[in-house]
Amino acid sequence: MNPCKADLKNRRGVFLAKIVPLFSGSKGNSYCIECSGEVILIDAGRSCKQLVTALSDNDIDISKIHSVFVTHEHTDHCSGLDVLARKLGLTVYGSAGTIRALRNSGKLTGKVKTKIIETGIEAGGFFVERTDTPHDAAESCCFTVTTPDDRVCTVATDMGYMTDAVRQQLAKSDFCVIESNHDVNMLRCGPYPYPLKRRILSDVGHLSNISCATEIANLVKHGTARFLLAHLSRENNTPELAYQTAMCEFLQMGLKPDKDFTLDVAPEATNGKKFLY
Repeated sequence: MNPCKADLKNRRGVFLAKIVPLFSGSKGNSYCIECSGEVILIDAGRSCKQLVTALSDNDIDISKIHSVFVTHEHTDHCSGLDVLARKLGLTVYGSAGTIRALRNSGKLTGKVKTKIIETGIEAGGFFVERTDTPHDAAESCCFTVTTPDDRVCTVATDMGYMTDAVRQQLAKSDFCVIESNHDVNMLRCGPYPYPLKRRILSDVGHLSNISCATEIANLVKHGTARFLLAHLSRENNTPELAYQTAMCEFLQMGLKPDKDFTLDVAPEATNGKKFLY
């Protein structure tokens, strides 16, 4: 998978769809999706200053950002949300439960415009669908984004297990950002207290490397072929381990890299790579 330049166009003269992982992992999460000069963000889990710097480092014009879609109210997904939304005049979209939790906790002030997304909504030339996810939050969800050039990307992290509804959204996507949070053995033998380990391993926790690997290998059978592993735990995983776990699953099924699928790991902080899809 090759990085794409900001001025790359398709034959119709329309900017091709790109996703930029600004931040990914336990310390903060935010993804930028850009097409036809329009931009939306999925989550804003770092400070406003860090987010603006990351956008600038990736040549993203912040004046083109239309809105922010928030998956849930945990700090690593919304720590910069209020300041960023007020600074740029952005609308914040989320489930009713998420917006309520953000308001009640003070993570989102009354000065920020919000909209509830029930199933799907048009925003800045994008069509964004919401699918609920099993996580220990008020009403967490993942988002499937159809761009102006009809490309589909699903960002699905923070799930204790893969539901059929999320699986269906991934199966119809051209590009999937999917959680590969932890290695089970590293987590069990690691320094986390037992209640936290139990939470992560529960049905409202996070997807393990092997759970993620099994899911995406099966998705290739249905024609989905481009994957970005995301939300890796710094303490209970490594990029190499997440990548190799998924790659082994692909190879065991006889699938060939760069022919049947592409596989990458989202960096903890942007490395300037933009994924064309």
